[in-house]
Amino acid sequence: MHSAAPTLLDMIGGLIATPSVSSVSPQFDQGNRPVIDLLANWLDGLGFRVEIQPLAIHPHKANLVATLGAGNGGLVLAGHTDTVPCDAELWTTDPFRLTEHDQKLYGLGTSDMKAFLALAIEAARRFDAKQLREPLTIVATADEESSMAGALALVEAGHRFGRHAIIGEPTGLRPIRTHKGIMMEAIRVRGRSGHSSDPSLGRNALEGMYQVLGELLAWRGELQQRYQNPAFNVAVPTLNLGHIHGGDNPNRICGACELHIDIRPLPGMDLDELRGEMERRLSQRLAGSGLELDVERLFVGTPAMETPAGAPIVQAAERLTGHAAEAVAFGTEGPYFNALGMQTLILGPGDIEQAHQPDEYLRLDRIDPTVDLLEKMIGEFCL
Repeated sequence: MHSAAPTLLDMIGGLIATPSVSSVSPQFDQGNRPVIDLLANWLDGLGFRVEIQPLAIHPHKANLVATLGAGNGGLVLAGHTDTVPCDAELWTTDPFRLTEHDQKLYGLGTSDMKAFLALAIEAARRFDAKQLREPLTIVATADEESSMAGALALVEAGHRFGRHAIIGEPTGLRPIRTHKGIMMEAIRVRGRSGHSSDPSLGRNALEGMYQVLGELLAWRGELQQRYQNPAFNVAVPTLNLGHIHGGDNPNRICGACELHIDIRPLPGMDLDELRGEMERRLSQRLAGSGLELDVERLFVGTPAMETPAGAPIVQAAERLTGHAAEAVAFGTEGPYFNALGMQTLILGPGDIEQAHQPDEYLRLDRIDPTVDLLEKMIGEFCL
């Protein structure tokens, strides 16, 4: 047995104390290399072969792939190293200091999901490479909370590691085998401003956006008739009208209007096909109006994930947890791991209700069951 890594609580504390916020807003965005370096040092001390993979477009960000044992199959334990930004003034504890209170561990990333990486290492340290029939791989990624750049980099590089994967997102230790996707789009209508006393002096972008809104709501209704999956609490794809801004003064014809929407597609719905269908419908709706339409992806989008109910990783998790695999509406890196030839399960000790909230915490009574569960999964797929 190796003992180079710190104690479990010291590992969790070290990860929480190392800020690694990722955000689409540059003023909040940070690198994750200090977190990656911590993990790399601990895993190297445990005998893992450690590879740090910098992201080409982000010099201060990287993925980590650490492998114990050899072979083409085995198990991957994966998690993202970044957190969302936080409003420290809303916390009753320091978000960057692990604080134990009332049988909970408080800190930014305890639930979502830095602590899982420490728990994975704690389970891994119970094994020696000589014991393993198939390899155990720990993967830590960058930018899950903002752009999925880390997972996309793994896919683009075509890495092959493991046959079965567990991503430790907060699920309350209940296995998740399928989730919805997410896409966020900006829709802009441009007209021509002019004096409000004479509508013929301009083209009103707000009136055009009224047409866009009507078409989107009609399309949403059609999508919800076309696609349904009773495994989800909300069994249909959703389309949320999230943000709108247009014009600058009551006595000016509105020259430009912008709408941001969020779409959560079900498994089997292709993101590019959805974008194409939406753009065609909106273009047809505004045809002849003299208004210009522009649609932009706010980020690349994350596809829905579905791992078969009969997959060995799903079956093992159901047997060991006593819970049937479920479906959730939030997105993960799961579809990218599946695209690399794995069968992926989402399973972690945190609670999604704690994610992205002030005073985020991980319950202490989840720690030992998580380590024991991961040890059994390693035994199932690597020994």
